[in-house]
Amino acid sequence: MARFLYSLGVLALLPWAVLHLLWRARRQPEYLRHWGERFARYEHDSGANVRSKPPTIWLHAVSVGETRAAQPLLAALRLCYPSHRILFTHMTPTGRATSEALFGEDVERIYLPYDTPWAMRRFLRHYRPQLGLIMETELWPNLIAACRKAEVPLSLVNARLSERSARRYAAFPALTREALQSLAAIGAQSDADAARLVALGARDVTVTGNIKFDIEAAPDQLALGRELRARCGSRPVWLAASTREGEEALILDAWKKVGADDTALLVIVPRHPQRFDEVARLATERGFAQQRRSENAAVAASTRILIGDSMGEMFAFYAAADIAFIGGSLLDFGSQNLIEAAACGTPILIGPSTRNFAEAAREAVACGAARPVADADDLVQQVLKLLADDASRRAMGAEGCAFAARHRGATALTLELISRAVR
Repeated sequence: MARFLYSLGVLALLPWAVLHLLWRARRQPEYLRHWGERFARYEHDSGANVRSKPPTIWLHAVSVGETRAAQPLLAALRLCYPSHRILFTHMTPTGRATSEALFGEDVERIYLPYDTPWAMRRFLRHYRPQLGLIMETELWPNLIAACRKAEVPLSLVNARLSERSARRYAAFPALTREALQSLAAIGAQSDADAARLVALGARDVTVTGNIKFDIEAAPDQLALGRELRARCGSRPVWLAASTREGEEALILDAWKKVGADDTALLVIVPRHPQRFDEVARLATERGFAQQRRSENAAVAASTRILIGDSMGEMFAFYAAADIAFIGGSLLDFGSQNLIEAAACGTPILIGPSTRNFAEAAREAVACGAARPVADADDLVQQVLKLLADDASRRAMGAEGCAFAARHRGATALTLELISRAVR
């Protein structure tokens, strides 16, 4: 009954979903593309075509973070299942674009349909996956039920569940319990995540760790980082990475307020590409001379702000920076991923909102790889102190590398969990 009522709710919201796509397309036209996939309508909607293809492993990665986290898992799956093709499903154009940048034509990618029973049945009938993997926190009741009926082992891997998300799922106890108990396996990032999943009704949860610790910077990214740093000359460089809406204005105001040394360069890399122009406008309005990464030019001595308007180069930006602030943590977004900065040996500054990486943030601060900041003014003061203290930066960078190394190994544990579920 709970899932029936849920399905009625999804059906009632479909017109709103279409309006939402149109609204988002005003700033990101990519939302107008591939609409058929969101309703499980495919160009060649015939099972015969799929049956002639190799067996399929399906990974669902809703957006950018989940897609990037899948890198080491995908590499491990290719070694264990070399004859299988890989299908990625996403919910956002930025997730899809990240998949294209990271994996190219090595994988197939589509949007996951909206969670109606008939759309999920068509999706599974069309692609016929032999196993499915959901990255992190996406629970779609009709999808899970359709997989159970079609005997497709579906696992939740690299699962994280904040207290806020747990409260939302707890508002629908029967629906959540049925979904969790229908999964073939659950691999949680931490003991806290596992405990919250069990409290919601999950029967068997294994703590496998965070796969994001297993992501390593590719040599070409590190080489690009050195190239980007060379373009900046001998200037100190600090990075505001994966910033979210509202944060850039606060950072720019605080940076302007202190009248910082004109030789210091602030690099801002917005989380979402549709906001590149907006952030550039914010810098212009405050009188900052700026350039863009896409210009592929040496950074002029007069340039105060460099806009990182590129995709798939975050490791390079971390490698080029003296200090990295992790976006999404200054305002209540829950923080973006700090693990990549730690792995690059870049000193980390992080704001008060860290629920998405709560355990990693606590450990990074405790071991000295990261320092907390209260607000934008505090952030700028910490930046200036660290830029003037080479020894502290070196110590923080070394602790970051050690911190990242200590937590590697989640991919192997996740692969073992998947193998058990398939058997």
